[in-house]
Amino acid sequence: MEGSAPTLTPDTQVFRDVFNASPIGIAVENLDGQPLFVNRAFCEMLGFSERELQSKHCVDFSPPEDAEKDWALFQQLRAGSIDHYQLEKRYFRRDGSLVWGNLSISLLKGSPSPLVLAMVEDITAKKTAEEARFRQAAIIESSEELLKIFVKNVPVGVAMLDRDMRYLQVSERWCADYSVDCSEVLGRSHYEVFPDLPDRWKDSHRRALEGETLRADEDRWDRESGTTWVRWEVRPWRSAEGSTGGILIFAEDITRRKHMEEALASLSRKLIESQEQERARIGRELHDDINQRLAMLALGLEQLQENPLEVRRRVQELRKETIAISSDVQALSHELHASKLEYLGVVSGMKSWCKEFSERQNLGIDFTSNVYSVLPFDIGLSLFRVLQEALHNIIKHSGVRRAEVQVLERANEFHLIVRDTGCGFDIEEAKSGSGLGLTSMNERVQLLNGQLSIESKPMSGTCIRVRVPFKSESPA
Repeated sequence: MEGSAPTLTPDTQVFRDVFNASPIGIAVENLDGQPLFVNRAFCEMLGFSERELQSKHCVDFSPPEDAEKDWALFQQLRAGSIDHYQLEKRYFRRDGSLVWGNLSISLLKGSPSPLVLAMVEDITAKKTAEEARFRQAAIIESSEELLKIFVKNVPVGVAMLDRDMRYLQVSERWCADYSVDCSEVLGRSHYEVFPDLPDRWKDSHRRALEGETLRADEDRWDRESGTTWVRWEVRPWRSAEGSTGGILIFAEDITRRKHMEEALASLSRKLIESQEQERARIGRELHDDINQRLAMLALGLEQLQENPLEVRRRVQELRKETIAISSDVQALSHELHASKLEYLGVVSGMKSWCKEFSERQNLGIDFTSNVYSVLPFDIGLSLFRVLQEALHNIIKHSGVRRAEVQVLERANEFHLIVRDTGCGFDIEEAKSGSGLGLTSMNERVQLLNGQLSIESKPMSGTCIRVRVPFKSESPA
């Protein structure tokens, strides 16, 4: 018919040129899904030749789970219920690898029978990039969840907060240290939970949100409930987008450690003071007593030299004075070095020292014992020092001139009991005082894994009990 458009058939050269030049894969199929014509782009996409593709069915290129859905849509196309559909699906290449394609199917209702036009755009690179971004986001999201799990279960004080300083997660140790409940703090502001935070800490939080990591080995927090010492570190954590999502606060309550350090420093000072006091006491005894008596002895000897006729009468007096001075010097040395414990054994050494102390201080001491084992010297020396301290305290404070000392052995335990019926004292007041006596006794007993107990009340006497475990070395 003159003036009408030319009819294009697959044999038409123009159609073939456009068909083959298209950068998108194209296939013309019959209603059974059998490829009749395929272009070069489709062949290159799947790695098959045109003849090989014409011998296959359209579902032969798809994984089973994709082919089932694709074939169901194709059946609707055949039935005429739809004339077009589009989906993203995977294709098998000749080498077994998979590529992604954006498939567009249209029904061509031409003569002599309908055909199906399939156009496939290779979107493998796009899908690979999407999957990579999805995996990265999933990894980051998973990392954030893992971070929350870590914060909750780590056995130290940790809090995870967002950029608004609201709690996302806290560890059990954090809740225990600061007496808060996890369910009550999540979602709340850090500054609402702790309104008395120092301004310098708030500044550290601000700097951490800007990307810094800050820490302090020890920091003082003065609260209404008292002073708390904290070792802390503040660092930012990253969100899924890579920006700062908030901060992590690692905080360790070191208040107990600081108190122990202060107590140790105080004890060290008291030990030094005690040493100086003991040196001063020994110095006074040597100067005011021993030295004066030696001077008097020298004066007496000088008088004998001037008057030899008095030798017979005075020599006995001077001899007694010399013996007395020697005994006092010996007693003073025993205060410093318990040599009798080495020579006589622990119990006999204690008994001998009590006898000397009783005579020197005019203090009646009732000493009893039922120890049948040999005590290690280190145990004996520590308990000997406790005994010395207890008896010196009786002389200084009790107001009585009699004491009772018991050393007992019971079931692999050594018991030392020192008792008086004097004026007594307030135990708590004595412990909080500046004296070192009770502290040193307690420290010595603790070093032996023992226990020390004190029973005393004003005007009701005092009883000091020491119990120390030991293993007998051999029968006495």
